[in-house]
Amino acid sequence: MRFCAVLTIASGLVTASAGLATADDYLGFRSPTGNIHCALYTWNGGAEARCDVIELTPTYRKAPAGCDLDWGHSFAVDNTGKGVLACVGDTVQDPRNPVLPYGQALSLGGISCVSAKTGITCTNAAGHGFSVAKAKQKLF
Repeated sequence: MRFCAVLTIASGLVTASAGLATADDYLGFRSPTGNIHCALYTWNGGAEARCDVIELTPTYRKAPAGCDLDWGHSFAVDNTGKGVLACVGDTVQDPRNPVLPYGQALSLGGISCVSAKTGITCTNAAGHGFSVAKAKQKLF
């Protein structure tokens, strides 16, 4: 696992401070229900948000050609592109991830994730991203 930071959520928005900055920052968190685990991380000058939904009613059903790994539960967006359903061989699920309470946000590298009773939404500066919940998932 990459660098992990302890999250302090006070004013509704948490950002990585200069004191936490490293070549690769990693901020893991989960929804209050524990069904959604996410990470915001930077690498090679870019940033990405990824959320894994443990239990879901899949909105997207057909795996893309060439995906020989896990598909259908992992959603991602980088700081420049649109949200995607990721073909992954790992997970960001970690029982040590702190809870991001409803109504709170976390930001890193130009991407923000917001926790709500309806799920978690992660968006980049261009307005692209994803919303995930047990019942429905949306890419935009």
